[in-house]
Amino acid sequence: MGHGVGKELHEDPYVPGYGRKGKGLPLKEGMVLAIEVIYQRGRPALALEADDWTIRTADKSLSALFEDTVAITKAGPLVLTR
Repeated sequence: MGHGVGKELHEDPYVPGYGRKGKGLPLKEGMVLAIEVIYQRGRPALALEADDWTIRTADKSLSALFEDTVAITKAGPLVLTR
C-alpha cells in the first residue's frame, strides 16, 4: 500500500496493496510515491492507543512498517529512500 507524496505528506493517488497486473493506476513520469509494507505476525485485528495516533496489533503480536519513496522518471523508478 502507499500514497502520493508532494506538498503534503499524504496525497493522492492512493496505492492499494493488492490488484491485478496491468489493471492499476498507470505510473507517469513525475509521480512520487511512498510505498509502505506492513508485516504482522499475529491476527489481523488492530487497536488504537489512547493518544489517537498509535496503532498496534490487538493481540500485541510483533509488527513493523517499512516505507520507501520512489520517483517515477523517464529512465524508470528511482528509489529516493532506503
